Amino acid sequence: MAFSQRVKMSDVARTAGVSVATVSKVVNGRYGVAQATVARVQQVIRQLGYEASLGAQSLRSHRTNVLGILVAEFEPFSTELLKGASKEVAGTGYQLLAYSGGDGDGAAVGWERRSLARLSGTLIDGAVIVTPTVVETKQGFHVVAVDPHTGPSGPPTVDSDNFAGAILATNYLLSLGHRRIGHIIGRTGLESARLREAGFRKAMADAGVPVDEKLVRVGGFRIESAAGTATELLGLPDRPTAIFAGNDLSAISTLNVARELGITVPDDLSVIGFDNIPESALVNPPLTTIMQPLQRMGAEALRLLVDMIAGVDRDTHVRLPTELVVRASCRRYASPVGESVPAQVPAVATGTAAAATETAPV
Repeated sequence: MAFSQRVKMSDVARTAGVSVATVSKVVNGRYGVAQATVARVQQVIRQLGYEASLGAQSLRSHRTNVLGILVAEFEPFSTELLKGASKEVAGTGYQLLAYSGGDGDGAAVGWERRSLARLSGTLIDGAVIVTPTVVETKQGFHVVAVDPHTGPSGPPTVDSDNFAGAILATNYLLSLGHRRIGHIIGRTGLESARLREAGFRKAMADAGVPVDEKLVRVGGFRIESAAGTATELLGLPDRPTAIFAGNDLSAISTLNVARELGITVPDDLSVIGFDNIPESALVNPPLTTIMQPLQRMGAEALRLLVDMIAGVDRDTHVRLPTELVVRASCRRYASPVGESVPAQVPAVATGTAAAATETAPV
């Protein structure tokens, strides 16, 4: 029997030759149905592809066994987190719903509040929210924030060591002899962007290298917005010899701008990013970057959410280490004749970033 519309419980009952009440008992695991009848109804359910309405299921049991991962938009960062979460959900007894609730540019304040109001309590039992601007949840509804705008000050949180990663990136450029280092700041108001700028400034100060404020400019975390900033930096009479971009997308944008201006990377300009999204290894030249373990962050967030719902007592802030990934977009700075020899800077390893603690606000 073929059904042109959504399969209903009455369709299952008619095909199996039983009452709707019997199908309901089977679907909800109630007693009072012979085992042979249960087997026949379950076979028809599989045959027809019947699924109980999540809304109706939540009204009956107050549970849907579905977890949400809420993002402002599906861009490379959130997509990698989603991959990790989707792997981790296997075997938990939950299903995963990915939902985009932003306005398309990833910056609208309050998008997650609207999304939670729509989904919580009727479609999902809890949510992982990626880079939330504000998190307000109804009592008893569990939320885990990944890289929240305000940092780990509210709900349970998963992030990476942005501060230590930025120090590692800057020290790598310094170790190559660069002193005119530019920094493209990420999204305004996002704590991870602030920490990356703070790490950049800390590394420069520790090396005794003054920061030229003309070389530090906001570019956002998007290719389009970073292009204008990169054009300004590379158009300066005394342009930087290296740029630490706030994320890989803005670093890739810098590579594009440099190519348009006839500036060769890495011969004329070194560029380093942050995130290690898959695209970073595919550009020309392949991008040197700081890896934050995005898929692991998604998996950790999903596991933390499952544990919270189950009442497991555990640490509610997970911070993961960052690592330097050396590719082909950076090279040693060739000092012009007569230029003074640069001061010594800390040696840089290509492994895990050393632990670092922010000592002062930017």
